[in-house]
Amino acid sequence: MNEVTSMVSAQDNELNQLREQRRLALQQQIQQQAAQQVDAEIKAQQEQQASQNLDAAMKKLLSPEARSRLTTLALAAPERAEMIKQTIVQLHNEGKMNSIMNDEQLKQLLLSQSKSRRSASIRRI
Repeated sequence: MNEVTSMVSAQDNELNQLREQRRLALQQQIQQQAAQQVDAEIKAQQEQQASQNLDAAMKKLLSPEARSRLTTLALAAPERAEMIKQTIVQLHNEGKMNSIMNDEQLKQLLLSQSKSRRSASIRRI
């Protein structure tokens, strides 16, 4: 009878060890997920703050017509609009833009930044 009791006791100890290992693994996984979520939230807040700063800069640097054009562009091509906003801020920081940019100046900037389709040539083989 002692042999059976000791076998059952050994199995219980092994089972308890496995449960403890699994519990620790799950706890570590939950901690990693929580850390990732916190990092993602911090990154999202930083991106939102940067976007708000960029929008505030556009209010100061662009005329209402130019802002309207840029907003329309953002609806169609958000990445391009962000790139243009950053270019405008960069121009201002470099001192290349002394006054508020109007709609015509924005059009010129958009044309200079666009990929020209007219320059492409098609060759027949």
